[in-house]
Amino acid sequence: MPILICGSFAYDTIMVFPDQFKNYILPDQIHILNVCFVTPELRREYGGCAGNIAYNLKLLGGNPLPMGTVGKDFQEYRQRLRTLNIPDHLVRELPELYTAQCTITTDQDNNQITSFHPGAMAEAHQNRVGDAHDIALGIVAPDGRDAMLQHARDFAAKGIPFLFDPGQNLPLFSRDELITCLDQSTWCVLNDYESQLLMNTTGGRIEDLAARVDALIITRGGEGSEIHVNGETITIPAVSVTSAIDPTGCGDAYRAGLLYALDKGWSWDIAGRVGALLGAIKVEHRGTQNHTFTREEFSDRLVETCGIDFINLRH
Repeated sequence: MPILICGSFAYDTIMVFPDQFKNYILPDQIHILNVCFVTPELRREYGGCAGNIAYNLKLLGGNPLPMGTVGKDFQEYRQRLRTLNIPDHLVRELPELYTAQCTITTDQDNNQITSFHPGAMAEAHQNRVGDAHDIALGIVAPDGRDAMLQHARDFAAKGIPFLFDPGQNLPLFSRDELITCLDQSTWCVLNDYESQLLMNTTGGRIEDLAARVDALIITRGGEGSEIHVNGETITIPAVSVTSAIDPTGCGDAYRAGLLYALDKGWSWDIAGRVGALLGAIKVEHRGTQNHTFTREEFSDRLVETCGIDFINLRH
């Protein structure tokens, strides 16, 4: 059965400035800032949480069904989805808007100037979970604020288990909204910073928040991850990488691993290790959707990493 992925689609335009911003920004003239950074190097990547999660889930052999809103410039991305055999019938195109765009300029000191245009993403609440059929489980990933609240309500009303992933949108929600989303969701996943922000906003401890869901997953980058379930904490070690090229999108890859394992009914220890390996593979490649592997290659590396045979694993 399909896994419904409610979240964003975006184009990421990444430019490299072969100098230092500080050489061109005058601190005493910041109030009349007017600069132009010439960037000979440019990449345009496919991105957005729904797109990234669907891509990774498909690599594992899963059945992703992404849902999102996009604009009049989505044709190239849509063709990519179809080439990858990822269903696109729940990706709603709004011809008067542009697809969400993230533009990032990085200097030689790894300082970044980022601009984000939400575009059609802000209208994602027009979609409904009920538009999808025969869903096994789902995820509410970062998207338009109203859409995330709507889709959490939809999943809960239909009794479909889902993973709540507030991500970088967490500051947009009030304490009551976050508590409600936790109570509606089956599982919740956050990175380390987001877990601290969730505790600060709700006033609850990790143990209190974990008690509201069947499992609370916290990723900690190179320090691995931890899964709070049934009053216990399962520690998942990080997977060593051959070369850390680009961490962007590794969280989405981890989440795809969780969803695949949840759909298979695997244990949380296995789910975390599948997510950790998928995240590590992503980190070894530039961009969020440029890594590839066969199921056999993934299984071989999982065996090498922790002795788990991905292909022949049973419930």
